Amino acid sequence: MKILDAGCGQNKYEGSIGMDYNPKTGADVIHDLGEFPYPFDDNEFDLVVSRHVIEHVPDVIGFIEELHRITKPGGRIKLVTPHYTNPDWNSDPTHRNHLNSYSFVSFIREKKVFDFYTDAELKQIRAHVSLLNLWKALGIQFLINLDERYPGLRFIRKFWEQYLSYIIRGKELNFEFEVVKTVSGEQ
Repeated sequence: MKILDAGCGQNKYEGSIGMDYNPKTGADVIHDLGEFPYPFDDNEFDLVVSRHVIEHVPDVIGFIEELHRITKPGGRIKLVTPHYTNPDWNSDPTHRNHLNSYSFVSFIREKKVFDFYTDAELKQIRAHVSLLNLWKALGIQFLINLDERYPGLRFIRKFWEQYLSYIIRGKELNFEFEVVKTVSGEQ
């Protein structure tokens, strides 16, 4: 399995090729994630991981499109990012993008609101929200993530995200997507 850690920093994913713009990191490939295309062939990776990176990139759609391009059909993209209500979000002046559970609907065919944003297509495998410890201990995190087991309970997450997330604050978002491509490599 060929793995890329996009924005690896000093904690490169085990067994992966690390890419980062900073030469002081553990990166194997030095490249600015805001510069397209990335120095990899189409359909090169089985898995792309990117942990605490997407909130820093200048172009979220371009970033996902590049990860989509370099990932094989049926391959996986795993992202970890702070939830937009994370109180620590503002402590890093390099953060640019506020993300929530629904930030990637433009890449999911059945959820797209605007189909002209991108042609890259993903199938969402997982979207997990972690909360601050108090809310986790009280079982709120379990409730918010019930839609992972029972998709019909999606309204609980939506209600939290729209009405309660500034009181019951999020910590991190963990996403896993399957890359959808036709056999020829086009969407």
